[in-house]
Amino acid sequence: MNDRDRRPPFRKGGGKSFEKGRKPAPRPAWRDRDSGDGPAILYGWHTVSAALANPRRKIRKLLLTENAARRLAEENIDTRVTPEIVRPQLIDQRLGPDAVHQGMLAEAEPLPSPDISTLKQEGIVLVLDQITDPHNVGAILRSAAAFAVKAIVTTARHSPEATGVLAKSASGALELVPLVLVQNLARALTALNERGFLTVGLDSEGSDDLSRIELREPLALVLGAEGKGLRQLTRETCATVARLDMPGEIKSLNVSNAAVLALYVGASRLGLMPK
Repeated sequence: MNDRDRRPPFRKGGGKSFEKGRKPAPRPAWRDRDSGDGPAILYGWHTVSAALANPRRKIRKLLLTENAARRLAEENIDTRVTPEIVRPQLIDQRLGPDAVHQGMLAEAEPLPSPDISTLKQEGIVLVLDQITDPHNVGAILRSAAAFAVKAIVTTARHSPEATGVLAKSASGALELVPLVLVQNLARALTALNERGFLTVGLDSEGSDDLSRIELREPLALVLGAEGKGLRQLTRETCATVARLDMPGEIKSLNVSNAAVLALYVGASRLGLMPK
């Protein structure tokens, strides 16, 4: 029997559908490893297949269309739990008509949040200062995975839940880059400073261009929310504050674009890029 002939055991049936006109109850946000919140909702091919490939991710429930189930089988991806085979409309009901789910939806346990004291003193970490847009955080996660970022540090409050839109925007990177959730960002930055990290805040009013200042490992690049930028205490706790100089008329970037540019500069200066 070849790989194409292998099929995981599938269970027919679509589960319980929503009552007509009834809105699903909002799910609580995942805040930390001990919060006891609800499951992470993962959808889309890259997001779900990466979760299935991650042994640290516990899958509670898996909904697949027949086409999605066939694709998983053809790719020889272990579903790990017995899926429910459903019509696409059932997943639409769960997620809304605008979600691009590609026939896949998983309910999973949230991944654990490492303690900041466990971060290895090497490479680059990103620190997010109250960036609340899940699309932006997801895009930053994807860039972080591309640049082998060791972790992303963010606050337990004023940050998007690690589920749904964020997970989809991250395109599987949520399984690759640890999220370190902290209660107080200034204290977390102080802890990074004490552990030898060079903490560099990124701000258009920074004293020098990031490409010109001396960088070293371990490096923590600190990004603020669009519009508001870095909070005052965050700026004061960073070892230095730098800007990203650009030759064009527009001098500011979307925070996810600024993140990837800063990561490229940092990785290049530290000799972390492939040769």
